[in-house]
Amino acid sequence: MSDVKAVEKFLQRYHDLKHEISKVIVGQDAVIEEILISIFSGGHVLLIGVPGLAKTLMVKTISTALGLDFKRIQFTPDLMPSDILGSEILDNKKNFKFIKGPIFSNIVLADEINRTPPKTQAALLEAMQENSVTVAGTLYNLDRPYFVLATQNPIEQEGTYPLPEAQLDRFMFAINLKYPTFTEEVEIVKQTTSNEIFVPNPVFDSSSVTEFQRLIRKIPIADNVVEYAVKMISKSRPGADNSFDLIKDFVSWGAGPRASQNLILAAKTNAVLHGKYTPDIEDVRKVSKSVLRHRIIKNYKAEAEGISIDEIIERLY
Repeated sequence: MSDVKAVEKFLQRYHDLKHEISKVIVGQDAVIEEILISIFSGGHVLLIGVPGLAKTLMVKTISTALGLDFKRIQFTPDLMPSDILGSEILDNKKNFKFIKGPIFSNIVLADEINRTPPKTQAALLEAMQENSVTVAGTLYNLDRPYFVLATQNPIEQEGTYPLPEAQLDRFMFAINLKYPTFTEEVEIVKQTTSNEIFVPNPVFDSSSVTEFQRLIRKIPIADNVVEYAVKMISKSRPGADNSFDLIKDFVSWGAGPRASQNLILAAKTNAVLHGKYTPDIEDVRKVSKSVLRHRIIKNYKAEAEGISIDEIIERLY
């Protein structure tokens, strides 16, 4: 199959996928699209939103429509690495047997990841980076595709363990989940207070998701678009030659090379999902806020003057 036909096939199935998800999830179209961009780009997502916005239902619905296994881990202060990775036990014949933890799934929802100590956070983040875990000296490969969606509550920070910047960098996207509109909330209340149960039909499976992830990497991209993305990232660094006064005044640290890689991969996926065969500068801009908002670190002056990260990112265009 030619790449053009493969893109057309992918696009048709993507539209079917969005239709199935919409049977269960009301609104949140932009958030769902960004999650799907990250999945098909082979990345992970940090989802930031207050409780009660159906994050678990959204991820579970996406998993079902993609035909992928799903596990949810509630992160708590007493959660140990073995609780998510698994552990060895003695069986009836007194042989050690490895019991897999919930991390062994295609899609893992790490709920309130900042509520667990750094040692447990690191166990999950290592799996995200390596697509494998080591327990008792034995290497276990994780199923493909593998996608982690971690949530954080932006309100309650007491007793939490914020993720260090180096670990935040492992997430392709940071997505802000907002409240539904009035009309959407009315529809949500109607749908969730009736006896009718909506279940999406699987549109993909693990092999087809992996196939389309490979297709995204084969999408051609013009040199000027790559250069635009890299220049955008370099301008976010206060010490760079092409940086400007706003960055020097309000930013402590800019984004690293992984941001450039994720920007290009996400732009490729965004282009394909909108019927294009190669990304342009608009695709780069479209995904830039989700790629950069957890990678650019504001200073105290920016906090004092109420300058948001999204405002800073817009000035990089």
